[in-house]
Order: sequence, then C-alpha cells, then structure tokens
Amino acid sequence: MTRPVVAITIGQNHYGRMFTPAAWAALDAFADVIHHAGPEPADKTSLLALLPAADACITSWDVAQLDADVMAAAPRLRAMAHMGSSVKRFVSDALWAAGVRVTSAGLALAMDVAETTLGLMIVGMKRVWPLGQHVRAGGWRETPWWPARELFGKEVGIVGASNVGRHVIKLLRPFATHVLVCDPFLLPENAAELGAELVELDDLLRRADVVSLHAPAKPDTIHLLNAERLALMKDDALLINTARGSLIDEAALIAELRRGRFFAFLDVTDPEPPAADSPLRRLENVVVIPHIAGCIENCGRMGELAAEELRRFFAGEPAIYPIRPEMFERIA
Repeated sequence: MTRPVVAITIGQNHYGRMFTPAAWAALDAFADVIHHAGPEPADKTSLLALLPAADACITSWDVAQLDADVMAAAPRLRAMAHMGSSVKRFVSDALWAAGVRVTSAGLALAMDVAETTLGLMIVGMKRVWPLGQHVRAGGWRETPWWPARELFGKEVGIVGASNVGRHVIKLLRPFATHVLVCDPFLLPENAAELGAELVELDDLLRRADVVSLHAPAKPDTIHLLNAERLALMKDDALLINTARGSLIDEAALIAELRRGRFFAFLDVTDPEPPAADSPLRRLENVVVIPHIAGCIENCGRMGELAAEELRRFFAGEPAIYPIRPEMFERIA
C-alpha cells in the first residue's frame, strides 16, 4: 500500500522547537515526509512548489494561506494539521470546497498558555512582583502590599471558555477555588460539567478575586473590558490577560490602574508592544510581559499532536480537534 506524503511547511529553523523525536518517529511510522527547504515558513511560491506532491501538510505561524491558487496546484491534498492558535488566516474557501480535513494543535498550545496563567495567578496573589521590588529597595514586611494572599479558596473569574479557559479551570481544581465563567456560547449545564458557575460578565467582575481573560479577538469583544466594567472590579483584585490586547480598553485600564485599586499582568497589549512612553511600562501595579504565555522554546506538544491528527486521518479515525467553517463565529 502506498504511504501518504506529508509536507512540512513551517521552515527548518523552527524544527527544533516544534517537533520532538517522538513527533518525527510518529510521522515516519505512517508517511513519507517532504520538506520546505527554506529556513523560515513557506511563502506562496514555496507552497506552490511543495504541495503538488503532498497528501497532507503541517502548517504553523507565518506560513502563507492555502488560497485558491495553492489549492489548484495541490490536487492530492486531503488534510491539513495546523500548529498555532487560530487557523482562520491560513484556510480559504477553496480549501473547504476541496474537502480538506483541517485540524488544529491549538489544544496543546492552550496547555502552555493555561500553565502560564496559573503561574501568574499564584505569584499575583502572593504579590511577588511588588514585594520583590520593595525588598530590593531595602524594605521588608512593613509595606501595604503585605500580607501576601493565597489562591486557595478564592473566587476566580474566567472570561471565555476557550481551550485555554477550560484548561485553566482544570488546573485550578487543586486550589479549591470557586470558578465563575462567562461565555455567550456556554450553557449552565456545560459550565457545571467544567466545575464552574455560569454568570454574566458584570457579575463576574464584581465578585472575582482574580479575573482572567481567555476570549477571542472579534468585533464584538473589542474593549470588552471598558471603563465601566473595569470600575466594577474589586479592590485588590488581580487582572490577567493572556488572550488578546484588544479585549481591554487600554486608556481606561491605565486610568483605573492609576487609582491603585488592583494589579494587572498583561501578556498582550493593544498596540503590541506598548508605546515607549506608555504608562503601562512605568506604573507599579502592572507587569507587561512580551507575549510569551504560549510555548516559546519548546512547542513539542503541538508537533506531536499534529502528527497524531494526521495518523488518525489516514487510519480513518476521528480527529481530536477538527476545525469546521461554522466554528469561525466563535474563534479568532
């Protein structure tokens, strides 16, 4: 039986961080692999040259879209496994019309973002950043930021029951938190299955000790947290954004942070990076990190999941995380 041909399009500079030995072994077990020869992700010209021989492909950040021209040149292509967050930019009507099965390894990336989010919750509640700065300046426990607090038993608000949001809820279980979740696509019984209480956003903001954003960037989520909603947050609350910067009205956030009521960890901003003179770079009750919540040095879980998705496709098995056009209403 002829083995399928899988094209790797991500650029060979990225192999070390995206594919583990286990991923390569898994691909080799069922497929012949061909490679985009360039060091960086394949552009359209490279896809036009590579994909005519491929039955499936693995894509990732910065690979060119599989548009009508690319699909016309790739009559054998039947499956696409994407490694990254949103797959929306990489697909086209022509790809859907060709019946290509699309999967996403975003579930694996979500685990990395969720783990970072949990870490920020712990160090945020412990006041690690302001207390560390205070000690560096010569102080100890006389600061108003003392005493530090624990995550255990607190109310945690999850805005968006995305793959990341759901994994954060799972990671919170050992901490006996009461999880509040807000998501327009979630039913109360689905929230209960996750171990959370479904609430409206304003209620979540009023009640939560920790507010963590995991919603997609869409027209109806721009400035989801505006001045009125930021004002609802509890004094001494912790705000975490590892989703998209556009979810927060930055000017309103800066105004609220200047009041000193709560602390924020921002992995994402709008614009990104913040302007050189942005108060977000100077205010003492906010820490901005350079969009690193997802995997940086080791994205091997995504490579392994992409390989498994293609193995399942050619074995006639259901996908772990299939992507369909009708899902785009919910995802970025």
